[in-house]
Amino acid sequence: MNIEKRGDAGMAPSAFANQPHPYNPAVPLSLDPIDSVRVNLSAAERRTASLAGRRTVKKEWQAAWLVRALQCIDLTTLNGDDTAGRVQRLCAKARQPLRADLKEALGLGDRAITTGAVCVYHRFVATAAEALHGSGIPVAAVSTGFPAGLAPLPTRLKEIEASVADGASEIDIVITREHVLTGNWQALYDEVRACKEACGTAHMKTILGTGDLQTLRNVARASWVAMMAGTDFIKTSTGKEAVNATLPVTLTMLRAIRDYREMTGHVVGYKPAGGISTAKDALAYLALVKEELGNDWLQPNLFRFGASSLLADIERQLEHHVTGRYAAFSHHAMA
Repeated sequence: MNIEKRGDAGMAPSAFANQPHPYNPAVPLSLDPIDSVRVNLSAAERRTASLAGRRTVKKEWQAAWLVRALQCIDLTTLNGDDTAGRVQRLCAKARQPLRADLKEALGLGDRAITTGAVCVYHRFVATAAEALHGSGIPVAAVSTGFPAGLAPLPTRLKEIEASVADGASEIDIVITREHVLTGNWQALYDEVRACKEACGTAHMKTILGTGDLQTLRNVARASWVAMMAGTDFIKTSTGKEAVNATLPVTLTMLRAIRDYREMTGHVVGYKPAGGISTAKDALAYLALVKEELGNDWLQPNLFRFGASSLLADIERQLEHHVTGRYAAFSHHAMA
């Protein structure tokens, strides 16, 4: 049962899995696009609510989309009780997220299927880098005083530098939400620029903490400032807010990415995080990205899910596709 050619155009499971990350150079801060942003909440909610009825994929096509979703996961553990052993187990799962028999049944036996990255606190960057050595899977570190982002800026920059030195090739930073809530766009721009410089050659994702920003207009404006400051990805949430990734927020951020590219020619990726735990959820996000930005963004170098439990449900759905039966969650190695 080969799913390789069953997906939408551009959705072959590994077609772009090893493409390099885009680099977004900073541009001077301009208040024009920030001041002109308007977001119609009701329209955004209607637009995203219609996805389930308009965008459904079944059988081999659904399996292909789920394999792509799996490849776009930043497999994450960000808990106070994390240990080196837990991180090592997570890295083993990232190396082999699908059981060998399922890969074979899906026609992917010769494919190197992995998750997009493993995301950990700075404390475990070296552990993850060692466990993933030779796999090509990047280590992403949450830095800058995650999750609140309220440590002194010099401390946050030192944390970025330390994570890169320990082996992180991706850095997920947290912005100061107060800058957005008070409209201090210059302060936000300067903060993100300083973080980008501290990252060096590491790929930078900027977490906006959208659940704290109060309005979709604030989400759009924060997205614009972060992109102008040079972030390579914009990311919704830390996963620790009361409200994390949502489809209306995603629509708002995707359209900011599209408009930024039209204005500057620079490409920026997108990462929804927090609360995305089912294969059905993942398919809705993929469909929205496809409709708003096209197939180019349905690749691990431009799209990631920040998730810990999503992988287990995807693997369970793929087993149902192969066998016609749903396994208990305990049947799969827990992510």
